[in-house]
Amino acid sequence: MAAARIQEGERGYQVVQAIRRIIRRVSSHSRLMAQETGLTLPQLLCMRAIHESEADEVTLARVADAVHLSRSTVSGVIERLVKAGYVTRVRSEVDRRRVHLALTPDGQARLEAVPAPLQDRFLSRLADLPESEQEALLASLHRIVELMDAEDLDAAPLLLPGEKVRHSK
Repeated sequence: MAAARIQEGERGYQVVQAIRRIIRRVSSHSRLMAQETGLTLPQLLCMRAIHESEADEVTLARVADAVHLSRSTVSGVIERLVKAGYVTRVRSEVDRRRVHLALTPDGQARLEAVPAPLQDRFLSRLADLPESEQEALLASLHRIVELMDAEDLDAAPLLLPGEKVRHSK
């Protein structure tokens, strides 16, 4: 009986250890990307959202929605990208209250030079798994969320350590 409890406890520790490994991987990859590229992951994602936007007018609100981060977080990110010379802000000719965002040539070149974010590789590998395995992983993760009383926490579908996500509506 005692041996069964120890094994159950060890399994619990193994689950916690796996969660810690995931957290550490996301954090270390984010730091590595910042060291190698001079960009944080949120900066990279915001630049990518500006670049990939199909809208004629790319606004801060559109970028915040695209990257699933709060407008205040994205505002600070955009401010740093403007100061670095990677993004420009242009006031709308039609509505002077609106400000449009665009990548500068330096921003475009920087974006093209950065490696794929961790989540892109993860999503690609996940998509290669059989659908039944994908569903089993998702179900297990949802159960872990429940066990950790984290159902009410808002989380962006992005692997970002410590960023303020957009609040659910």
